[in-house]
Amino acid sequence: MGIPAWIWFVIAAVALVAGLGLLAADRAKEGSRNRERMRWAQLRGWQFVEEDERLPQQWSNGAIGYFGADAAVNVVAGSTFTSDGRRPVFIFDIETEGQIPAVVVAVRCNKKHRIPIEMWLSSVPFQRADMPEMLGPIGSRYAFADDADGARAVITQELVDAADQLGGDVGVAWLENEWVLASVVPTAGPSRLERLLRDLGEIADIVDPFDEDYEAGRHQASAPIPSTGGNPPTPAAGTPMPQPPADQPPQN
Repeated sequence: MGIPAWIWFVIAAVALVAGLGLLAADRAKEGSRNRERMRWAQLRGWQFVEEDERLPQQWSNGAIGYFGADAAVNVVAGSTFTSDGRRPVFIFDIETEGQIPAVVVAVRCNKKHRIPIEMWLSSVPFQRADMPEMLGPIGSRYAFADDADGARAVITQELVDAADQLGGDVGVAWLENEWVLASVVPTAGPSRLERLLRDLGEIADIVDPFDEDYEAGRHQASAPIPSTGGNPPTPAAGTPMPQPPADQPPQN
């Protein structure tokens, strides 16, 4: 005895209603994140745009390389004070195939990092096709770079200690071009992003101190990084935002 046609109709209707409900919930969540980020930017006197397709193209490592990024959405641009001075910053959601897998926080240094270095939390699945060489564990994270000797000159014990303070919701922190970046879970709110900004500002001060005389004494001892000698184990709306200059915050 076959199933009556009206039952299939009911099942299809229920599935449609459930799908519409999930879509509405996702849109409500995105709208809430958008408004929250916008209010935060206004309180700080920072710039906000809903979408910038060009911004993620500045980077290819870390969370950008892992998740990919069709665009940056809910973008905040401003500057923050660190112990060495004021530095420009970006905060944005990665949008990939209509989903938000992470929030990226970026703090700009005054010099370009010669070697991209990734520091992945050991508990996250950090593998990807073009992963740099794994150098070994540094604190609670694993370091990756294609230039092992150059990376070991940068990864000091001070940097390892600062990276350990980022938190278990920060899957990766990395150095690329003139930026220090980190990705945090997409549910991170303004208070969490404020703390992450301070932590990344500390890392920026370590790898790019404003006082060059201080740099020599600050970076004497490198943290021990075992050499593996092999490959890593398998484990819209808005206006494009220009990149802020290194010596001044974006202008409203």
